Amino acid sequence: MQPVLLKMSTLFVRTLRDDPADAEVPSHRLLARGGYIRRAAPGGFTWLPLGWRVLRNVERIVREEMDAMGAQEVHFPALLPREPYEATGRWTEYGDNVFRLKDRRGADFLLGPTHEEMFTLLVKDLYGSYKDLPVSLYQIQTKYRDEARPRAGLFRTREFVMKDSYSFDVDDAGLERSYAAHREAYTRVFERLGLEYVIVSATSGAMGGSRSEEFLTPTAIGEDTFVRSAGGYAANVEAVTTVVPESIPLKGLPAAHVEDTPDTPTIDTLVAVAVERFPDAGYTAAHTLKNVVVQLRHPDGTAQPLVIGLPGDRDVDTKRLEAQVAPAEVEPFTDFAAHPALVKGYIGPQVLGEESASGIRYLVDPRVVPGTRWITGANEPGKHVFDLAAGRDFTWDGVIEAAEVRAGDPAPDGSGPLELARGVEMGHVFALGRKYAEALDLKVLDENGKLVTVTMGSYGIGVSRAVAAIAESTHDELGLVWPRAVAPADVHVVATGKDAAVFEAALALSQELVAAGLTVLYDDRPKVSPGVKFKDAELLGMPTIVTVGRGLVDGVLELRDRATGEREEIPVDGAAAAVLAAVRG
Repeated sequence: MQPVLLKMSTLFVRTLRDDPADAEVPSHRLLARGGYIRRAAPGGFTWLPLGWRVLRNVERIVREEMDAMGAQEVHFPALLPREPYEATGRWTEYGDNVFRLKDRRGADFLLGPTHEEMFTLLVKDLYGSYKDLPVSLYQIQTKYRDEARPRAGLFRTREFVMKDSYSFDVDDAGLERSYAAHREAYTRVFERLGLEYVIVSATSGAMGGSRSEEFLTPTAIGEDTFVRSAGGYAANVEAVTTVVPESIPLKGLPAAHVEDTPDTPTIDTLVAVAVERFPDAGYTAAHTLKNVVVQLRHPDGTAQPLVIGLPGDRDVDTKRLEAQVAPAEVEPFTDFAAHPALVKGYIGPQVLGEESASGIRYLVDPRVVPGTRWITGANEPGKHVFDLAAGRDFTWDGVIEAAEVRAGDPAPDGSGPLELARGVEMGHVFALGRKYAEALDLKVLDENGKLVTVTMGSYGIGVSRAVAAIAESTHDELGLVWPRAVAPADVHVVATGKDAAVFEAALALSQELVAAGLTVLYDDRPKVSPGVKFKDAELLGMPTIVTVGRGLVDGVLELRDRATGEREEIPVDGAAAAVLAAVRG
């Protein structure tokens, strides 16, 4: 951006001493207190001048790296017609997560949550030959999603700024090259932003495609759980696959037997009875088969029950389950009266499955393999069956990865035990394949004159979210600590006291620094105490702070590095050169 002189006396900013009541996380508290953002509505924020400068700096870095990799920038409207989303099924699949509206003629529109359909149609409109490809297009634009529970400031909002890009190739080999180019560009973006990141395998979910990876910033306030091993495995918890045990021969296994187990509707009570009844068997919760009933709500509004069988020492991870059944949503199941085969607290797999009397689909955890023996419900109140053998005494309709992942579980690639961490998703890359091209009939003539369906990739970066992530990862107990690449100003010049000479020297230094190409925030407020000015400088977080005050009579100024706290006195003569050297390294 063009270097400018920003004066605190006229800058549209008001710093706050107290945290906003609705601020849950440090980034939200400090961005609001520092006058960077103001809440406009639940999940919506106004960007004030300093915050807008940070956001534009993040955009600039993203734009520079996208341009450098050969992508070309376009810009779509946020108000989009229904028809393209109807063609791909996402008008229905988005459910309540999208803002829908009608124009005065009754035509349906939505506020764009993402733009796969529009990019696909744009390329279809203009390109028709393999000679036109490959091409990568991107935009930086405001998106809209009707979040049920906006929270954590800029991390989870209803309106947000995102960079989304799309690659178009003739074949899968081209898609691999485009995917790799975007992945490399993302690493450069996050390194320039100063963000720690971990690249993890992820599920594609409703987006579709054969491959996807997330760029996560590790943080304790993150909503995403991911795993990693010392050997290099990393994945979003939703994408972790279970190491499947070997099947056990069925021949020679003991027969199943039903036991009276009154007052044992929970795993803990069941294990207590099992240990008392068979003290030498070594029973634990891992030997029990828990059958969890949920209801799937499909985008068309229909609902159906689903039962998940998993070892009793683990719970169903709702996020993992939702990733497996998307676009359906998971709801609690309560209508036991409509399904009398389900005896609450004592459900066993003998009555489950699409071919069973109940007709309820039954999916099991990968650890349930043929020959494994379980304690599980006998479908009668107060009774459980012991030594029920999988593959002999019961079957299932399929396998599902829905059980919680624990620290210490083996990595699926054999690289060691897993450790769990929290993170915030900053970027996501998808190898979409041909899902959207097929739905919208995007084809080109290949070199043999034959029509072929174009293959696509989709790549997103949360631009406004990056502002929060940087603030979250670089602040200290005093306030924000912006990396120089995104700071709203390079230098914060603070004039203290009432001596006119101090203000004259501070202004002259500020103007000299601007002439040299730096943006300067100059605290020229004449009636504000030095203590307040120092606290504001620490809160606002410019990377370099210069204090012009009592030392002026001795011919020195104070130069301070906001991140390290290091201070040094520099002579007034040549002060601009010293500041420039500090700024430019």
